[in-house]
This record gives sequence, C-alpha cells and structure tokens, in this order.
Amino acid sequence: MKYFYLSFIIALFGLLLSFLIGGFSAVYVTAILAILEVSLSFDNAVVNAKILKSMDKVWQRRFLTWGIVIAVFGMRFIFPILIVAIAANLGIGETIKVALFEPEKYHQILLATEKLIYAFGGAFLWMVFSDFLFEEKEIRWIKPLEKTAEKFGRVNNISLIIAMVIGIIIVYYVKDYKIAIAYFLGILSYSILNGINSALSSEGVKNGLMGLIYLEVLDASFSFDGVIGAFAITPNIILIMIGLGIGAMFVRSLTIWMVERGVLDEYKYLEHGAHYAIGVLAIIMLLKIFVEISEVVTGTLGLLLLIAAFLHSKFENS
Repeated sequence: MKYFYLSFIIALFGLLLSFLIGGFSAVYVTAILAILEVSLSFDNAVVNAKILKSMDKVWQRRFLTWGIVIAVFGMRFIFPILIVAIAANLGIGETIKVALFEPEKYHQILLATEKLIYAFGGAFLWMVFSDFLFEEKEIRWIKPLEKTAEKFGRVNNISLIIAMVIGIIIVYYVKDYKIAIAYFLGILSYSILNGINSALSSEGVKNGLMGLIYLEVLDASFSFDGVIGAFAITPNIILIMIGLGIGAMFVRSLTIWMVERGVLDEYKYLEHGAHYAIGVLAIIMLLKIFVEISEVVTGTLGLLLLIAAFLHSKFENS
C-alpha cells in the first residue's frame, strides 16, 4: 500500500478540486476518467516496469515526480493544445481560451486532427512492439509465433522495413501527406530515442535522462486514445486533465510497485502480454485512420491479453 499513498493523496485533492468545479457530478465524471486511464494504460505500466528496473533509484523517483508533472500537464493538457493550435492555425493563448471556455469547439478541432495523432502514435507503438517481437528471448510465451519471429529478426532492420511497408500502404490509401508525415515522424522519433539511448547506455539498458524521455514519449503514445476518448464522457478540459492525471499517477505507482516487488520476475509472461497488448493498440490506432473503433474494444483486448499472461505465469509457478 505504501507505493500508492501519494496517488491517493493526489486523487483526493483532484476529486476535491472537481467538486469545487462542478459538485458531485464532476467528482463522478473525474472518477470515471481516472478508471478509464488506468484500464487503458495497465500494459503501459508493465512495459515501464521492465525499463525502470534497470534504472537507478534516483531516476525511478524522478519518473514518479517529474514524470507525473510531464504526464498530467504536458501530455494531457499542453500537448493536445499544441496539436489544436498547429492544426487550426491558432495562437497558443487563443487555443487555451477555446479549450477552457469553448470546449465543444476545442473537441471538434481535436477530432479533426485525430487521424494525425493515430498515425504518429500507431507508428511509435508498432516499433516498440515489433522490436520486442523480433528480438531473441530467453523466455517465450507463444512459442511457435515467437520462434518464427526470431528467425525473421536475423534480417537487419526488419522492424523498420515492416514499418515502412505499412506506412507506404497507409499513404497509398489515405492519399494525405499530413498523415504520411505524422506516421513517419512516429518511426523517426522512436529511432532517434532508441539510437541515442543505445549510444549512451551499456548493453541496451535505458538509463537516466534518455530513459525518462523514452518513457514519457511512450506514455504520450498511450495517452492519445484516452485524451480523445475522454471527450465522449465530458467536454470539460479541466476535468479531463484531473481525471486522466489521477489515473496516470496510479499507473506510475503501479509501475514502481512492480519494480520493487519483482512482479515481472515472478510472473514471467506479463511482459509478453503487455507487448502484445501494445501491438494490438498500435494496429487499432492505425485502423482508426480508416474506421471507428471504440476505446472499450481497445481496453478490453489489452486487459484480456494481460490477464491471460498473468494466469499462465501463475499456473506455471504453481
């Protein structure tokens, strides 16, 4: 429970602030948003734990402190505002004014840019998943698939090759250069972060500042769906920020708990389940460029994969 004290304090403060904004109805909406964020980002917590366990205690604490400020104010408030400002050709100040006082208009502008968001996030998450899929593993979960993938993994830059092919197919059908730029920026961002990290770290372990930046970009990719989906619950950007921020704090506490309790070592397939959930999320985000898919589907599929990985791990441990 000690890992979650700060999360409960922030949640209490956030719910109190929500009450002052809109009474008990606002508190209820905020709680729903927090639960939505945790359910959509549980796989994010597992992947974060894998990276954090290789980082020293100082950077683990910074992830929980600095990281939460970036997650709440950066990724769930400022980042969507920047997207809207660029897409609508508005100033930052004017965009903030629209977000605070004309939430419906803000929502419509954000919806108009959602395909760009899905292209970037889908590409970034696909690279995370495919790098995991094609690497050689000591522990395999879905053995036939993973053994076959490891054979293909001997081809240099196989993840990048597949990502480029997917991008070409998407661009061919959408015929929109903005989506093309967003997609390939997602690949470029992943490649730059991964490359710098490899240059600064030993044996591929993500350390210090680069590890924190990588985790925050990963968190951003996970949060896109949540930010856009949250408008289906409320148009109030402040309640969205509070609710998703509370959820993000619990995800971070959950991550630290997994690291310090050695949960990934005890439940050996959890990491696999989380990466497969990331793969599913990446595919869904790219499909959403063409068709509507509910966030409920995304969250449910990810959760089912994690439950399956947890139960299989527990069965083998018994």
